[in-house]
Amino acid sequence: MRRLRLSPHNKLTRSLFLVISLLFFSLIASYIVVQHLIVGPSLQQFNKVLAYEIRTLMPEELILVDGTPLKISPALRNKIYSELGISFFDKEAALEEGLYWAKIDDDLSEQMSEYLGGETEIWIENTLEYPVLWVNTHISPSLWIRVPLTELGQNFVLPVYRQAIIFIIIVVAFFWLYNRFQNRPLNEVEYAARRIGKGVIPPPIPESGSSEMRSIIRAFNQMSSGIRSLDNDRTLVMAGVSHDLRTPLTRIRLATEMMSPEDSYLADSINKDIEDCDAIIGQFLDYMRTGKEMSLELCDMNNLLQEVISAESNSGKISEDHLHPESINITANPIAVKRALANMIVNATRYGHGWISVSSGKNEEYAWFQVEDDGPGIPQEDRQRLFQPFVQGEQARSSTGAGLGLSIIRRIMDAHGGYVELDDSIKGGLLIRANFPLKERDDEDD
Repeated sequence: MRRLRLSPHNKLTRSLFLVISLLFFSLIASYIVVQHLIVGPSLQQFNKVLAYEIRTLMPEELILVDGTPLKISPALRNKIYSELGISFFDKEAALEEGLYWAKIDDDLSEQMSEYLGGETEIWIENTLEYPVLWVNTHISPSLWIRVPLTELGQNFVLPVYRQAIIFIIIVVAFFWLYNRFQNRPLNEVEYAARRIGKGVIPPPIPESGSSEMRSIIRAFNQMSSGIRSLDNDRTLVMAGVSHDLRTPLTRIRLATEMMSPEDSYLADSINKDIEDCDAIIGQFLDYMRTGKEMSLELCDMNNLLQEVISAESNSGKISEDHLHPESINITANPIAVKRALANMIVNATRYGHGWISVSSGKNEEYAWFQVEDDGPGIPQEDRQRLFQPFVQGEQARSSTGAGLGLSIIRRIMDAHGGYVELDDSIKGGLLIRANFPLKERDDEDD
């Protein structure tokens, strides 16, 4: 299962950031619109009603329509105040009750002053439960009126926030699913391209997705088909060339067997050249086969190394070995692992002066094995160049070989998702280390 990775360079991350930013700014815009077109006018209307209430209830008597004065009893006034939740304080008590934390609202104060016909101040206190208005009028300057706006409390605000959050989650989840569906063909193309980079030609990718994506997949399939044809032609040519070359070499070898004993030194020289030519042809074939799709399995790397070491120790090539004392399990092709070590030993034998050391180990991410020799080594500036086919170091000009040993090792490591590195050995020669990933790495690097 592909893992969700969020990074600044990931297309999904950037798209999510864009969508969330647009939602955020749209919510801000909606909040501003609601404040100006709904909440603002509502507060103005409430302010007007409150002004009428104050103008009506503050005097001790009312003038009816016919001009008759009507006194309001304190009991009736207190009951009305209690029903409305309105309470009265002097300034000192008002400060203790919450006026100290309130802030004046100039717009509401100006409107209330206009409604009441005199200077009036309105202060707003934001409590945890609901906002509170503090009103001070010219009718009674020493009196502060506390008006709780209970209808605008948490029960009014929290559902709005809750619905906004749910809406954002739904939009982001829908976008993620849509983006995953849209990117599935692109992920398949990316995975196939990575396999081609490792030397494996994938099967054609089914055309799906948008018309643009279908065009990309169609072009990619044509490209991979062309690469497959070229690879098959190259393999066929190399197989034919190796067969045609080995046939006369075999006849030459048979001819040397019939040479007189007096010419044995000449026959030995010819046979040595035949063996070198045969080794070069075999190296060419190994290079052509390496990198093609391999069957991978869980295996003990130390056991594979020990098989090669035991075979090479009989010829006295390996001076010492230091394998990791514990088993090192890797997912690899056993034949390819042994071929990589064999190539390292051949390289050390060819360019060293007799001392060869093989060792293995592991860290948190990679299992490794390495071969050291006591040869002249390779300058730092030439090391990467030696991984190219048919390239040899300066000290190898007089040696036989096609210059494919390190190239074969690198192709093997690329096919396993690992890498090969060169360094100086403890005796001044060359150290070649092959690193295999301990865990199967995800091909999705966003």
